[in-house]
Amino acid sequence: MNALRGLALIGLLLIAAPGFAQSIGGLPAVTVTPGEEGGSTYSLSLQVLVLMTLVTLLPSILLMMTAFTRIIVVLALLRQALGTGQTPSNPVLIGLALFMTLFIMQPVVDRIYVEAAQPYLDGALEPKPALEKAVTPIREFMLKQTRENELMIFAGISGTGPYESPDDIPFAVLAAAFVTSELTTAFQIGFLLFIPFIVIDLVVSSVLMSMGMMMLSPMLVSAPFKLMLFVLVDGWALLMASLANSFNP
Repeated sequence: MNALRGLALIGLLLIAAPGFAQSIGGLPAVTVTPGEEGGSTYSLSLQVLVLMTLVTLLPSILLMMTAFTRIIVVLALLRQALGTGQTPSNPVLIGLALFMTLFIMQPVVDRIYVEAAQPYLDGALEPKPALEKAVTPIREFMLKQTRENELMIFAGISGTGPYESPDDIPFAVLAAAFVTSELTTAFQIGFLLFIPFIVIDLVVSSVLMSMGMMMLSPMLVSAPFKLMLFVLVDGWALLMASLANSFNP
C-alpha cells in the first residue's frame, strides 16, 4: 500500500511544485468572458495547458525511469522466440511487466514514501524539498543500472561532461543514458532466450527436410516442442527470477 501511495505522491509533488499551484502573473487559471448574447466564453491559461500536458506524459515518464522498459522488451522478445504470435496478448504482458516493476521498485518506492511523501503529507516539507528528496532514490537506482559508456556518450552530446560526482550529472543526461542501457541489457537477455529455441527450429527443419516433407512448416512443428521445453524447465519462474536479479548492482 505504501508503494502505491509513493507512486501517486511523485505525481502529486510534480503537480504541486511552485509555479503550478499559483496563477501566472496574478491571472486565474480559467478566465470567463461574458458573451454578447448572454453566454460565456472560457479560456485556459498557459499554466493549465502545461499542467494537462504533464499529467498526460507523467505515466510514460515514470515508466521510463523504472524497471518497466527492460521487462516489457524481454517479454516481447520471449513471445517472438516462442513463435506463439499474440499469445500471451499485449495486455497480459503489460500487466505482468507492471507487477514485476512494482515488485522490483518496492525498496525505491518505500524510501520515497518514507523520506518525501510522508513528510510532505504531514506538512513537514514544502513541495520543492519533498520533490528533491523523492528524486534522489530514483537517481540512485538509475545510476546503478546505467552503463558508463552510455553516460559518457550523452554527456558528450549535451556538452556537460565530465562530472566530478554522480550528483553533478544532469537528470536529462541520466534519463537518456538509463533508457539506452536498459534497451541494451534487454536485447542481451533476449539474445540468450533465442538460442535454445533457434536450436529447436534448426533440428526440426533438418528432420523435415531429410524426410522430404518440404510443404510442412517447420515453425508449426517446432512450436509444441518449444512450449514443452519452456514449461519443463519452469521457464516463467526462471525468467521472472532472472529479471529481478538482473537489477541487483
